[in-house]
Amino acid sequence: MSRGYDLAVIGGGTAGLTAAFGAAGLGARVCLIEQTATGGDCLWTGCVPSKSLIAAATLAQRMRRAEKVGLAPVEPEVDFSSVMAHVHAARRQIYPQDSPERLRAAGVEVIEGRAGFEGRGRIVVGDRLLRYGSALIATGSEPVVPGIEGLDEAGPLTSLNLWDLDELPHRLVVLGGGPIGCELGQAFRRLGSSVSIVEMDSTILGKEEPQAQTAISERLAEDGVELLVNARAVAVRQASGESVLVAELKGRRLERRFDRILVAAGRRPNTAGLKLGSVGVKTRADGAVLVDDHLRTTGARIFAAGDVVGGPQFTHLAGHHGRLVVTNALFHTRRKASGEILPWVTFTDPEVGRVGLSEAEARERWKKPLVRTFSHSELDRAICLGETAGFAKLIADPKGRLVGATVVGVAGGETVAELSAWISNQARLDDLSQAIHPYPTFSRGPAGAADDYLREKWLSHRVRRWTRPLLFALRLARRMPLRMQR
Repeated sequence: MSRGYDLAVIGGGTAGLTAAFGAAGLGARVCLIEQTATGGDCLWTGCVPSKSLIAAATLAQRMRRAEKVGLAPVEPEVDFSSVMAHVHAARRQIYPQDSPERLRAAGVEVIEGRAGFEGRGRIVVGDRLLRYGSALIATGSEPVVPGIEGLDEAGPLTSLNLWDLDELPHRLVVLGGGPIGCELGQAFRRLGSSVSIVEMDSTILGKEEPQAQTAISERLAEDGVELLVNARAVAVRQASGESVLVAELKGRRLERRFDRILVAAGRRPNTAGLKLGSVGVKTRADGAVLVDDHLRTTGARIFAAGDVVGGPQFTHLAGHHGRLVVTNALFHTRRKASGEILPWVTFTDPEVGRVGLSEAEARERWKKPLVRTFSHSELDRAICLGETAGFAKLIADPKGRLVGATVVGVAGGETVAELSAWISNQARLDDLSQAIHPYPTFSRGPAGAADDYLREKWLSHRVRRWTRPLLFALRLARRMPLRMQR
């Protein structure tokens, strides 16, 4: 039996859900095919559970550091099973927003099973043949487990099985010093694990500003996390009934015993079983589906969105992709996927919020970009909270147009959201400085950086060349009536 759809969506994560809801809302006949549970990585194995765990870990650390605001510090009693219950409860509370019931109520037919293309315009799910006008591949990505000798036998944790833990690991090794490795490594340390992060590069958070890398490295060290940079994991051995990671660090061998090992070494696109070749859809060497600026694949009337297309892997970018596909697929529009003005947040403590160009990237484009940084040691809200480890850094082109920003600190992610809007609207440093920001908030950090620029601009020698004569003339004008009275 076959049925025709205006849009057939393969994958029930953020990109697929956004496209399905949007297309159905416009009156299209839509089906969504999902082989496990709707909600995707973000709900079940990524953003939601990790941020729920981080919330518990952050509160535990606040208790330990209460003396900063005049309270007696307290060592929290961590019941890991209760923490995980909080994680699972958060997922359950959010799930109805992404559930099959809500999709069906919106007019989307939800089909459970594994999808595969069967020639142009056809998808097979089990014994069902589906016909489509347009199709969307939104199958997401999965964690990469490197081929390290002995790693598989050690039962590595990834984002897929981490949330099944019911006991806190006493000793945890984390492979990878990117955002996920740093977030989870810090969280587990604050909950009571002994944590070592192993990173091949010379620094953690390799895509961030050097100042941000330093700030997070210092905080992790302060928390008691061992950072092993320039370290390459070689093998996992068993010794005296214990698991041992063997690594190379600057030509020497080191070993770390562990109870569990967490792999946070990147992700790869999910395309297995889709039979992309039958419809002419090409993939890159890394497995990502090849798309153009409009998210069109090389297959006729087939689009792809979210993690499966490679590049930055963020839920909010997947949602952006899903919205674009709705009109591009249904109405043949040519809306482009925004690439450069992309905000993201690393949810360490302090948070790292980033949008647009870094200073190094800006210097590749212009000889003298404008760079201004405002330290949280001078930010009143940060001082009140006793959380002054952070800064707001603004990047502008030589004419003052904002092109990038990094905010490190409490609410760094919330703060950078405003800057994303400024950059998207091609605002200048002057515009940011002249906008009124509520006091005392962290939004005044970027405003302070813009104020510094404006102050320097107005106090420059070039400006004073005409302001000084003008002020002198005004002073003379004020004196003239007095002389006339005499």
